[in-house]
Amino acid sequence: MNEQQNNPEQISSGSVAVQKAPPRPPGQGLIAALQRPLPLAVAILALLLAVQTWSSHSRINTLRRDMAQSLQKGNAVNAETAALAREVSDTAKELQIKVGVLESRQSEAQTQQLALEQLYQDLSKNRDEWALTEVEQVLNTASQQLQLAGNVQGALIALQNADRSLGRSDKPQFLNIRRAIGADIERLKALPAVDLAGVALRLDNVIAQVDTLPMLSDEKPLLPAAPVRSTRGQAGKGAEPAPENLGLGQRMIQTWRNWSQEMWDDVRQLVRVRSVETPEALMLSPTESFFVRENLKLRLLNARLALLSRNETAFRDDLASSQEILLKYFDTRSRATQSAQGALRQVQANNLTIEMPTLSESLNAVRNYKAKQ
Repeated sequence: MNEQQNNPEQISSGSVAVQKAPPRPPGQGLIAALQRPLPLAVAILALLLAVQTWSSHSRINTLRRDMAQSLQKGNAVNAETAALAREVSDTAKELQIKVGVLESRQSEAQTQQLALEQLYQDLSKNRDEWALTEVEQVLNTASQQLQLAGNVQGALIALQNADRSLGRSDKPQFLNIRRAIGADIERLKALPAVDLAGVALRLDNVIAQVDTLPMLSDEKPLLPAAPVRSTRGQAGKGAEPAPENLGLGQRMIQTWRNWSQEMWDDVRQLVRVRSVETPEALMLSPTESFFVRENLKLRLLNARLALLSRNETAFRDDLASSQEILLKYFDTRSRATQSAQGALRQVQANNLTIEMPTLSESLNAVRNYKAKQ
């Protein structure tokens, strides 16, 4: 009894004693549970799902960043186009002002012509004075056309008409005047000819071709070509033997060669390698491509306006910007693009910085003669 009271964990039942098993450590129960097949599979599946979730989240974040960059580039292109549109609008306003000035000069010339006609009637009795007045008016008109519009041919025709008008009088008093007119004629003939109309027509042709020029972002993948079966190792060996004449090993080798050749042909049609200096040009959306074409048109139109107004700096800058746009966003391997680049290079070769001479020598000769009378 004393031993049973001192050791309560032992219970005697006849001659058999029952003792409690010692408790297991906490970690060993979890390890034993994981060693079973079903919990282990569930744990591996949960781990794979977690990895897949993390990978999908990373891809979604990458796509969001790419979309944000594309939107930023689109906004930058739109802002540049809007700035160019404002610049063209300002240039158009300046040209309108110049046109207004030219119209006022033209109205003044018409007024002078009316006054000259009246003067013709008043001075009909004096043919010499009438001829000098006509020559002076023609020289004034030619000088205005030469300085305002750079019309060298018009000024040259006016000087030649004035010389013929003085030549019909056949008087030695007009020799000094004709000598001065002849010097001005030679000076005008020595000027380099600039075909402004021809240059403007070339720019118009390039502008008309902008919508049809192929862009890098417009390029479509090539259609797969028919596979060409090579006959490696069989050249000079005659025709290929029939399959029924081959052994099992030779058939397997021939089947493997045919299969590998077909797979190589398919892979070669799928993979295309190109070297592009501006990778962002390949990622333009249709809207961005439209704005790039419109931007190129605005640049060319601005160059045309600068050409007609003889603004050498703006003309050169706009042509250089147009060449950069063609080189950056358009497929320079295309014949149409190469033709447009060649036309712009020919336009750039023209020199607009030609200092127009004045007809002051002829005008002074006529005025001095009239002052002596």
